[in-house]
Amino acid sequence: MKYMLLIYANQSEAPAYTPEQAQAATQAWQTVAADMTTAGVLVSSSGLAPVSDATNVKVRGGKTLIADGPFAETHEQLGGYFLIECKDLDEAIEWAAKIPGAKWGTIEVRPLWG
Repeated sequence: MKYMLLIYANQSEAPAYTPEQAQAATQAWQTVAADMTTAGVLVSSSGLAPVSDATNVKVRGGKTLIADGPFAETHEQLGGYFLIECKDLDEAIEWAAKIPGAKWGTIEVRPLWG
């Protein structure tokens, strides 16, 4: 079964890293991706540009409406994802807990349809 691990965090509360801490944080993210690859569960992953670069598209009354972000009143923004294939939800949750962002944000685990 495939699961999307959605990484949410409040951008204003992101840790302020020294260059050395930033290097260690990058290594932690690379390590979890490598571990997922080695375990054979990683299908895809990527970070997202800041929410300020987002565009909202709606169709209302046959008209396409476009708005630049941020457009949602929320404290946490979607910052990236891992798409993994696991035997069950318990395994997906175990991987979600290993994502560095779980320490200061939220990892939403969602099964894919089909």
